[in-house]
Amino acid sequence: MSLIATSVKLPPLILHPFAHSSGRDKLIQSSRASLMLQGMLPSGEHPAEDLDRALLEGRYQEIRMLFYVGRDLMRWIAQCLEFLSAHEEYKDAGIKYQSFASLLVQHTPPRVEEKLRKWGVADYRSIFMRALGLNALFAEVPERDNLADEFIRNYYRYADQMFQCRQSQVHFPELHAMDVDFDLFASGEYSRMLERSWEGQ
Repeated sequence: MSLIATSVKLPPLILHPFAHSSGRDKLIQSSRASLMLQGMLPSGEHPAEDLDRALLEGRYQEIRMLFYVGRDLMRWIAQCLEFLSAHEEYKDAGIKYQSFASLLVQHTPPRVEEKLRKWGVADYRSIFMRALGLNALFAEVPERDNLADEFIRNYYRYADQMFQCRQSQVHFPELHAMDVDFDLFASGEYSRMLERSWEGQ
């Protein structure tokens, strides 16, 4: 059953670029190091400690990138909550932060899912979950030296648990694709769309 009588058009979700060339290089090196440490690729002359260092550097880059994705998601959730609070008909629906977090992870609208897959993002649910989990932990991107190697090595497990922890803090109504509609843009794509609209004015 739909939580809202008619589908609500929400503000667009805008994701900003979060990777740079050096970060991508470290991610590739980290993936190779992980495969070597697991014996799935020959390690050659690489000492295990060098492979572990490369693995940790790549994982730290993943933390940074996911944090910025999470910041965009958090901004969008705040905008949606503000949007609904301005409409009297939605005030008694009890919709919370967790409603939108669950929407992104569990009930992603098909149009948004299709666009993510066109971008080559297959496991977007894990990305959204871990991005929100990291933002529940950190107000800013943590410096590398402030994080224990154990956390960096297994950050995704901690991020998953933090997401679930925040979701379990309150009872909240679930939102489904039938309840809401919103557009997904990369920031550059959205900027170009705005420029075209301004040119037509």
